[in-house]
Amino acid sequence: MNLGIEIGGTKLQIVTGDESGRITERYRHQVDPALGAAGILTQLTDTFRSLRSVPTRVGVGFGGPVDWQTGRIATSHQVGGWAGFDLAAWLTEQMPGVSVRVENDANVAALGEARQGVATGFAHVFYVTLGSGVGGGMVVDGQLYHGALPGEAEIGHLWLVPPGADSPGQTIEQTVSGWAVDQQILGLLPQLPADSILRKLVEENQQAGLADRNLRRGPATFLHEAYEQSDPVARMLIEQIGSVIALGLSHVVHLFHPDALVLGGGLSLIGEPLRAAVRQALPRFVMKAFQPVPIVLLAKLGEDAVPVGALALLTTDQR
Repeated sequence: MNLGIEIGGTKLQIVTGDESGRITERYRHQVDPALGAAGILTQLTDTFRSLRSVPTRVGVGFGGPVDWQTGRIATSHQVGGWAGFDLAAWLTEQMPGVSVRVENDANVAALGEARQGVATGFAHVFYVTLGSGVGGGMVVDGQLYHGALPGEAEIGHLWLVPPGADSPGQTIEQTVSGWAVDQQILGLLPQLPADSILRKLVEENQQAGLADRNLRRGPATFLHEAYEQSDPVARMLIEQIGSVIALGLSHVVHLFHPDALVLGGGLSLIGEPLRAAVRQALPRFVMKAFQPVPIVLLAKLGEDAVPVGALALLTTDQR
């Protein structure tokens, strides 16, 4: 039995899989950032006790830069307590004899989409995850691209506004991550008219969330619904988000010129309106010699991208 693990800033997923990479069992937990890495490790040990058998191989997609050669975590940008933690060694202690591979979660999701998702059949695939953070991964001929340690393809940390003496600057992640878009929407709400569809959806959810926290959703999750109801602010925000993503992806095109660009992560659930906004904006940022721009696709695997990729990681070359 193989085990695939996704450790993110908001969720923890553990899946079991067969040799074909098919998920056979799934465990999902919400991450409480206040508990730090220790809280996630406790959730993992509790889940391991529930497994029907001991796995022989474990693949991990971690939300932050890692040393993929040793399985040591460099840092997490969302949850404290991970810096320098030897996750591979810890997993081996929990399950003696198990073979472990640890990768950045965006790399793992990229592998999942290239191997079993929307980008099968493309030789050069770049995947961008738009979730609690913004990351990227590159797959070439079915294998992960690796740069120098501790990571690569951190598209979310490209500067939109460079830091200066009087300004901290602003990155892509600080602009179009799920948390950043949530804050932007919350800041806009008081300025919107009472009959605004987006405002109604968000405020109704906020009220429901007071009664039951399980009903609480991030404001960005309502952009698609508001867009479908012709809300002009939702349309404006989606176009702005798409333009920023396209600007980031233009650097990818100029550096690597992949065959396919895949949009994944929670924010990609906005769906076709977001994909169309990225596709429309991208040519403006790409030099003429690189036109037409690569195809822009929506991820197919959804929340399974990292777990499926973590299982696929166990059947890839380590190079």
